[in-house]
Amino acid sequence: MKRKYLLDSNICIYLLRNKYGVMQRIMREGWGNCCISEITVAELLYGAENSDNPERNVQLVNSFCSDMEVLPISNIISLYANQKSLLKKQGTLIDDMDLFIGCTAIGYNLVMVTENVKHLSRLKGINVENWVIREKNG
Repeated sequence: MKRKYLLDSNICIYLLRNKYGVMQRIMREGWGNCCISEITVAELLYGAENSDNPERNVQLVNSFCSDMEVLPISNIISLYANQKSLLKKQGTLIDDMDLFIGCTAIGYNLVMVTENVKHLSRLKGINVENWVIREKNG
């Protein structure tokens, strides 16, 4: 059985900009094996609205999101509360949006694909991969 992946917002941005080998990796894993969280949709739309060309970028984001499976967060609210409580007790809180996205991966039993491995790997039970290939200088 092929693994399924939850793409973080930063991965989606790299995909839309065709950067860092993300598109090639998604094509290798299979577009249908990748999905996004409702939170990622919100973050992408905010970025588009806040850009130099909001009309074009909102259209681009909406087109991208219509091609992706978008997972609701209503099923992971309790998991979010539990994970946030654990992180607070450890003194290692992360941004709420990142926490919701990470909990979506855990709750749906998906591999979390992000460049933000350091923060998201703090979550109990998460499986994280970084698909970003950055060129080494010099």
